[in-house]
Amino acid sequence: MTRALVFDSGVGGLTIATELRRAAPDWTVDYAADAGFFPYGVKTDDELRVRLPGLCASLVDIARPDVLVIACNTASTLSLADIRACVAIPVVGTVPAIKPAADLTRTGVIGVLATPGTVKRAYLDDLERQFAAGKTVIRRGSAGLVDMAERAVRGMAPDADAVAYAVQPMFDGPEGARIDVVVLACTHFPLIREAIAAACPPAVTLIDTGEAVARQALRVAPASTGNDPGGAPVAYVTGGHANLAAMAPVLARFGYADVRVVDL
Repeated sequence: MTRALVFDSGVGGLTIATELRRAAPDWTVDYAADAGFFPYGVKTDDELRVRLPGLCASLVDIARPDVLVIACNTASTLSLADIRACVAIPVVGTVPAIKPAADLTRTGVIGVLATPGTVKRAYLDDLERQFAAGKTVIRRGSAGLVDMAERAVRGMAPDADAVAYAVQPMFDGPEGARIDVVVLACTHFPLIREAIAAACPPAVTLIDTGEAVARQALRVAPASTGNDPGGAPVAYVTGGHANLAAMAPVLARFGYADVRVVDL
């Protein structure tokens, strides 16, 4: 049996956990939310570099997974190599789907909807140079969409005007009207996919990396392991019992009845 740990700053990584459970129904998929340091998208690079490797190493020590999935574009584009250096198991990152977007576009113009931290990161520059040469990539950063996604899973429908305010500037520039593919480069955004789609022109296709990340986790996980999943999956939350109380109902809807505080 195989045990995975899916890690994110909030609830966005639950989209990846869902894809992983669908791809590997015999796995136990635990979850960890660094709610005590949420949101990552507005933190400085230095703050995240200091926190992420040690935090992930501690979570691996606690959960004892066979594979760690960093279900956060911000964390992956900044600290994936440092996290891998701190743990002795395979680590799968989540990075913007630039390559499939470049393959899919017919106009040659791609939109990337991400957090403010991800849109300015050199990692995204590298992905564009490697996979989207000759294409035009228009980036749009929004922290507000992350907050809307967090509220949406708690039962608060996203406000259409607020979503449009966050998304529309991506289409307003000189090449914006030619965008035909938009990359959802934050794991929170699929939680409000329908609202984002409604704010885009009708012909635009939205893509994310959930299925690709799940496939990669299956590829790199040990072929066989003596790790006993030990029953139902567990969710771990930082930030004390107030965050546990706030997140427990959401986590329960995604199959996590056992939620534990880990103040790291």
